[in-house]
Amino acid sequence: MLIYGINPVIEALRARRVRGVQVIEGDGPRLRELVSLATDAGVPVRRVSAEALDKMSEHGVHQGVAAELDQAVECTVEELVVDAPGPALVVVLDGIEDPHNLGAIFRTVDAVGATGVVVQQRRSAARGGAAAKASAGAVSHVRVAEVVNIARALEDLKAVGVWTVGLSEEAREPYDRIDLARPTAIVLGAEGRGLRRLVRERCDFLAAIPMRGHVSSLNVSVAAGVVLFEAIRQRAALYRGDPSPSLGLLRK
Repeated sequence: MLIYGINPVIEALRARRVRGVQVIEGDGPRLRELVSLATDAGVPVRRVSAEALDKMSEHGVHQGVAAELDQAVECTVEELVVDAPGPALVVVLDGIEDPHNLGAIFRTVDAVGATGVVVQQRRSAARGGAAAKASAGAVSHVRVAEVVNIARALEDLKAVGVWTVGLSEEAREPYDRIDLARPTAIVLGAEGRGLRRLVRERCDFLAAIPMRGHVSSLNVSVAAGVVLFEAIRQRAALYRGDPSPSLGLLRK
């Protein structure tokens, strides 16, 4: 898999996933830092022309560098949850096909320290190139479970004690009135279409983000950020011993 851009390549080097680096002829402090990281890690560095990188990145904003990655270590849905240091906080993506949205979601997942992401093997944007750039390199750090069927993955999550919360603009319950402090999976649907019927039906709860303006919905990556930071707020409140950080709604 090819990624490009200074931050994505640096983070991939830190995660020890890089097979080789291609850097344009030239210099600069950040490129020198990157080359030094690669050299220290024993990763081959090759100098190439800007035109070659343009072609390699399909004219993406490569900032003078690209890298070939090793395959990420695969894990199962169950392993995501079992290996979590505390109550699991998982994001399930039901057909997110825009790489920029995918990358932005991964960036937020990493920022809040969430457990990981579940994606479908098909109908999902690739995690290289544009997605890695949009994630600022977070795709190299976030654990991912690839599954054949998202609806079945929700059942697997329930089997290991995780509550599933689907975001839907048609839901009656606001997202901040659901207990997100216990083991939780936030389920996000595709841009425009939302959650598919079978996935929607498998969710324990459906929740909405109240909208007070003229537009009826948020970009999926923004919605992910809103709900993930609410989950972190609730968990911090419980840790501090604050009363009633949420309503603690029960499984329907």
